[in-house]
Amino acid sequence: MNRQIPEGRKTLYYVGTALAAIGLLSFLSTFLTFAMHFGDFRNFEAHARSDMFRAFGGMILMIIGLVVRGIGAAGLAGSGVVLDPQRAREDLEPYTRMAGGMVKDAMQEAGIHVGASEPRQIVVIKCPSCGKRNEEDAKFCQECGRQL
Repeated sequence: MNRQIPEGRKTLYYVGTALAAIGLLSFLSTFLTFAMHFGDFRNFEAHARSDMFRAFGGMILMIIGLVVRGIGAAGLAGSGVVLDPQRAREDLEPYTRMAGGMVKDAMQEAGIHVGASEPRQIVVIKCPSCGKRNEEDAKFCQECGRQL
């Protein structure tokens, strides 16, 4: 399994982010020009058409950018474009490794030891009356109440 995200996917991620940012700026610029031309009805139809084009074009560019960014981040199979579970597992492996590392760090910080340790042996006492298994320090059976 590959532990690193390929350079092509990184490039796709950054290109998608740039497209989404350009789309957002284009969309938000319509509000700025609307405020600047508020009350000015000269050439209203041309201004409205231009603002409408920038607003819808910006939204479309944002959507395309976010889709490209998602594919760049998770890969084709990891983002669901290609339905291949094995390849999706490979595409998402750096993220699952990172998430597992974060959980391990949090558990160590909380004082919970992670890893293989000696299994603790549990001793039980079988009740001679009913056969119920009780903890080793029990004085009476949990099932029938008889003294052990």
